[in-house]
Amino acid sequence: MIPALIVIFIIAYTAIALEHPLKINKSASALIGAGLLWTVYALSAGDTHLVSEQLGESLMGTAQIVFFLMGAMTIVEVVDAHNGFEVITSRIKTSKLSTLMWLAGFVTFFLSAILDNLTTTIVMISLMRKLLEKHEDRLFFAGIIVIAANSGGAWSPIGDVTTTMLWIGGQITSLAIMKAVLLPSLVSMIVPLAITAYALRGRDVVSPRQADSEHGLRTTTFERNLMFCMGLGVLVAVPAFKTITHLPPFMGVMFGLGILWLVGDLVHRHKEDFAKQHLTLVHALSKIDMGSLVFFIGILLAVATLEHTHILTSLAQWLDRNVGRQDVIVMIIGIVSAIVDNVPLVAASMGMYSLAQYPPDHFLWEFLAYCAGTGGSILIIGSAAGVAAMGLEKVHFFWYVRKISGLALVGYFAGAGVYLIQYQLLQ
Repeated sequence: MIPALIVIFIIAYTAIALEHPLKINKSASALIGAGLLWTVYALSAGDTHLVSEQLGESLMGTAQIVFFLMGAMTIVEVVDAHNGFEVITSRIKTSKLSTLMWLAGFVTFFLSAILDNLTTTIVMISLMRKLLEKHEDRLFFAGIIVIAANSGGAWSPIGDVTTTMLWIGGQITSLAIMKAVLLPSLVSMIVPLAITAYALRGRDVVSPRQADSEHGLRTTTFERNLMFCMGLGVLVAVPAFKTITHLPPFMGVMFGLGILWLVGDLVHRHKEDFAKQHLTLVHALSKIDMGSLVFFIGILLAVATLEHTHILTSLAQWLDRNVGRQDVIVMIIGIVSAIVDNVPLVAASMGMYSLAQYPPDHFLWEFLAYCAGTGGSILIIGSAAGVAAMGLEKVHFFWYVRKISGLALVGYFAGAGVYLIQYQLLQ
């Protein structure tokens, strides 16, 4: 049974990593992999009751992550429908490319921590298209935005899917991860940002002759500001909700989503149906990326079989014997996350190392949050933010390798070094 499970998982994993050349959606590969793994496990185990119990346990953990992401993505879509992000983007004005690069980098970094790296990348690249005419300039900005978005998501429990998984799984707590990983994440963004800004010094911003036309329905300044503040307020309040009530984070997001829904209905209650239909929560739910949510379900359930059959535990023991140092193991995981998706890597790591041996906020979990979050920037296909940038600005894989990958790698190692020094000093 064990060899069969390993072979199936490797094939499914390879199909996920080669999604673009194969032209097969990674969600299909993840679901087929999960189905085959659980089928083989159920037929080989012989104990139907035990397998059903383990599947129910895995499903409960998976559902918490999926419900949280679904709620957070819907809140972001509602804010976007009300043009709420213009509250931030309309304030970015400068005539120097290097200054604009610094502004874009820091706005992306902190916005990604509150929203998520994928949404922030889409918002910021859309803004750059309104501010920059030259495609070559926009490509460099897209690369730095990907690095800044991934770095910003790594230190926040709601900023990156992998950090969210560790938070919901109990491996990290919100305040501890923010204190431990904020500085390393900031360094991993500032180093490549400083190099790029230096290269762009003295150059002026060349704005498009004609601004992009606004799309979507108009909203009033009051509606825009209200939904922006409420949406971000709900997301920021989730860690506090978890700390006070000890309820899972998805409950806080769903509670906040309900409040946002109520406020939206009250604000638009006097409008005609055709005028408010694109501003409602129902429309926002139809716009969220269900393909990504289905992928998370498939990959988390697939990894769960390896956990229940103790394959991951054996892998952890092998790494400990042959590599030995935890910091090196985690840094390897981070670099590998540039090639394959960081979600299954982190899910596998959570199964490899138990909370009994490595308690919450242990070095392993905090460093894993940093490495898995920022390592994906090394290649354009290594993160959701990178894939989004690739589609929006037509960034070619090899252009990114030549121009951005080296910067991201330098930033990755610089931030890792800062974390290790900081950890030693605070012990």
